[in-house]
Amino acid sequence: MKTLLKVYCLPLIVLVLSSGCMSAYKKSVGGDTDQVFAKIFLSEYPMAWEAAVDALKASPMEVVNRENGTLQTKWIDNTAERNLLDSAGSVSPYTKAQYRFRVSIAKGSLEGKNSVRVSVQKEQQIQRDVLEGWRNQETDGIQENSLLYRVSKLIEFKIKNEKIENQKIKKQLEAK
Repeated sequence: MKTLLKVYCLPLIVLVLSSGCMSAYKKSVGGDTDQVFAKIFLSEYPMAWEAAVDALKASPMEVVNRENGTLQTKWIDNTAERNLLDSAGSVSPYTKAQYRFRVSIAKGSLEGKNSVRVSVQKEQQIQRDVLEGWRNQETDGIQENSLLYRVSKLIEFKIKNEKIENQKIKKQLEAK
């Protein structure tokens, strides 16, 4: 029983501990802690592009390149939100905090159908004092997944709307 426990549990424990240590190490040396969240949609590229632009409509845009499938928001100040969220912990308040989204949309094919891969990356930066400068901070993934969810719902809505419009046109042609 002990050997069975060692064989299965020990590697799992080592894996869990090492992944947490690696993340902490990346943060301490200022490494790349950005995460990219992605989802594949069975949709045409123009429809997915419009859905992504609509999902980011409330954010000021810096880069909008339909040919490359790239969207990027300007830096958005979220100092008050970060200080509120982190006030429960032992973290000292931030002097400044800002974030931006990068969204990339790529055409593809999945099982013979047109598909689109939408990738979302949020860059979160914080500054504790004026002398420290900006530091990248790992995100929790909530806003990225929320953005992907909005894109998926907008694509669903656009597909349903397109079907209804096609049915209306078909009925009008049959009536003539």
